[in-house]
Amino acid sequence: MRLLDAAQVDAALDDIALVDRLAATFRAGVEMPVRHHHPMPAPTGPGSADAMLLLMPAWTTPPRERGQPAGHIGVKIVTVFPDNGLKSLPAIYGQYLLLDSATGAPLALLDGTVLTKRRTACASGLASRFLSRPDSRRLLMIGTGALAPELIRVHAKIRPIEEVAIWGRTQAHAEALAARLAESLPRALGRAVQVRSVADRAAAVGAADIISCATLSKTPLVEGAWLHPGQHVDLVGAYTPQMRESDDAAVRAARVFVDTRAGALKEAGDIVQPLQSGELEEDDVLADLFALCRGEHRGREPGDDQSITLFKSVGAALEDLAAAELAVEQTAS
Repeated sequence: MRLLDAAQVDAALDDIALVDRLAATFRAGVEMPVRHHHPMPAPTGPGSADAMLLLMPAWTTPPRERGQPAGHIGVKIVTVFPDNGLKSLPAIYGQYLLLDSATGAPLALLDGTVLTKRRTACASGLASRFLSRPDSRRLLMIGTGALAPELIRVHAKIRPIEEVAIWGRTQAHAEALAARLAESLPRALGRAVQVRSVADRAAAVGAADIISCATLSKTPLVEGAWLHPGQHVDLVGAYTPQMRESDDAAVRAARVFVDTRAGALKEAGDIVQPLQSGELEEDDVLADLFALCRGEHRGREPGDDQSITLFKSVGAALEDLAAAELAVEQTAS
């Protein structure tokens, strides 16, 4: 069995190649049960946030004829400890096990933390291909955690982003991330891009073409009153029904899309809460990435510079399997 550490997984995954692999895998489909959530009491006592154990399996069918590509089984084990930041530790850890679907034999164990960051950002990039305006040049990142630089880089590779604004609850964190990306992002993109921190979230939302949000917030950070025609909203946090990054007005104003219907309608607070209150109907969720990648829905129509689009991602085991397969392929030689 091969072992791929964080650095090897990161080096193996090119952003655009992974976006393309995700698109191909959503078109083809895999077997993918809704992920298992196992809440655990806060390890540091009353007043601390509860922890979570996530199990995310997916598999493709084994080949039935010689010469066909081998199928795979994959499962990701993830722990989420929101208070880890107080210990200067990541909030999320993960490992990914890839197996042969014909025999069940283990093939590779990959660092799941990096795998998750990379596939999550590229899923948002894939959605942006369908939903953001092709001329989008201004990006707002809400959140300064581990996903923020990944999302910024991928969005800037999908669209011709020239300006990046970063907002965080702790201004010093936003300033530090902006300073770091001001040096590294132009090198990654091969073109000039301005990066700055911002303090006025409402004004920054109004000025952006794409708003990406990746937080553990339980209260809305993107308000519909701040949005205007032509924007694309990318919501990556709020992966439980109790969390939320957008308010009802934002959901009402937007054309709503999700990564997977099964996951978003059950887990995503930005979808579950307005469904429960009646502000959103299930039919208002226009399409998921399966439908977009299969051409069953076009997303933003060519020339449409008026619609507000909202993409809600909760993560899918399909994305992990696609990323793990690509990483293993790229490191095979």
